[in-house]
Amino acid sequence: MSIRAKSGKIEKFIFNTAQNYLHQAVESQLRSLGMVRCIVLKGRQQGISTYISGRFYSKVTHRMGCRAFILTHASDATNNLFDMTQRYHDNCPAIVKPKVDTSNAKELYFGGIDSGYKIGTAGNKTVGRSQTIQLLHGSETAFWENASEHAKGILQTVPYEKGTEIYFESTANGTGNYFHEQWQLAETRQSDFIPVFIPWYWQEEYKREIPEDFTVQSDEVDLIDIHGLNAMQIMWRRYKIMELSAGGIDGNKAFLQEYPNTAIDAFQISGENGFIPPEIVLRARKCIVKDPYGALVVGVDPARFGDDRSSIIRRKGRVAYKLQSHVKKDTMELVGICHRIIIDEQPDQMAIDIGGLGAGVYDRLLELGHGDILVGVNAGGTPLDQDKYSNKKAEMWGLCHDWLRQTPCQIPDVDTLHADLCNIRYTLDSNGRLVMEGSETMKKRGIRSPDEASALVQTFAKPVEYKLNKKNKDNLKAAKILGKSTHEYKLRSLDGN
Repeated sequence: MSIRAKSGKIEKFIFNTAQNYLHQAVESQLRSLGMVRCIVLKGRQQGISTYISGRFYSKVTHRMGCRAFILTHASDATNNLFDMTQRYHDNCPAIVKPKVDTSNAKELYFGGIDSGYKIGTAGNKTVGRSQTIQLLHGSETAFWENASEHAKGILQTVPYEKGTEIYFESTANGTGNYFHEQWQLAETRQSDFIPVFIPWYWQEEYKREIPEDFTVQSDEVDLIDIHGLNAMQIMWRRYKIMELSAGGIDGNKAFLQEYPNTAIDAFQISGENGFIPPEIVLRARKCIVKDPYGALVVGVDPARFGDDRSSIIRRKGRVAYKLQSHVKKDTMELVGICHRIIIDEQPDQMAIDIGGLGAGVYDRLLELGHGDILVGVNAGGTPLDQDKYSNKKAEMWGLCHDWLRQTPCQIPDVDTLHADLCNIRYTLDSNGRLVMEGSETMKKRGIRSPDEASALVQTFAKPVEYKLNKKNKDNLKAAKILGKSTHEYKLRSLDGN
């Protein structure tokens, strides 16, 4: 296959890093599921549409009765993608090049194998509805007009059968839209779609020469440490931010949306009142704390509604680990999971949100004889520090925020937890006390309930006494031998360390 490179030259199609990563992901799903359902979040000009178009052209020219349909957000994008497909056909070797029976501005039809390739623009809500499609590419889905209506219609044209493929790919366009909604569902495994994120710095050409007086700025230190950026990539980023800053636009925020480092960057909160900064969460994801020491606290956030997750996480001192999330588990199933954790792992404390379904979980675990370690958490209850926090929920989030800021700190390297921690907003009441956003308010602006983060903050609900059994004493002795100060291993503290 041949493509038009960014230089304008026609070149042989060789996968770049982003294309190869996507290829590996969808081929893995194809082997396991027999079909592809994929949602791709990426930066600008990373070759994802080029990959999908080439993949589709190969399939429609090598299979009988295979129809592909591409739906784009704007007419110029429609034309560009069809030109790309036409270029694949024009440069196809004659020995495998099928005869074209229909060729116009938006369709290639190969009558000999009854296969074809059509393209349309998301404007007319009925576009594509009358067809039966095996391969569907939704391009820049976050920018579709009437995206939900389009998707509802066009998805029905693709049968749930082996060999079919559906891709939604886009740069981000804020939160609360169809693309963001589908990304959240894919992240939490509540749909057939796999989420694939492509960071900007995988592009080999996103580099610039370094001037002699180059020095690293404070906001670039984490980019180098966490993402492994080099000086040439840093220079490219600086120039791109300057380009995006025209007309009073915040270039830094624009860059994060157009060229994200993480999915959290792409779906950045539109306001300035996100409570936990993404950079401290990312740092905790990449940190490794050897031999964690402290009380074992298990946080449990039972699902309140049908689409919410029941989430469970463990925390021992500076390390949170073994995150579990379950969808559509009833009370007794969740009780069984918690009971097994208590028996097998012998935590010092299990803190359970007792709002909604959680009250039943807590009561049943009490009946099972676990009352000595259970803590029932009422998010609206009175905090220990009433001068600083409006209620118990605010206090737990505040303590979790402070815990994340301290180093070292390790959390599971999981995108869904990262998003849950960073998506929640805050305000201050008339007394200057912290007030956290409610889950229902988050859902109204298109953000899922932060269930996994809520499980983590439950571990800060109540001071917990660390039981110094022989194993713990040996660990403390070893820590002292290694020269660690004893204040790192307090037996009692407000945050459970």
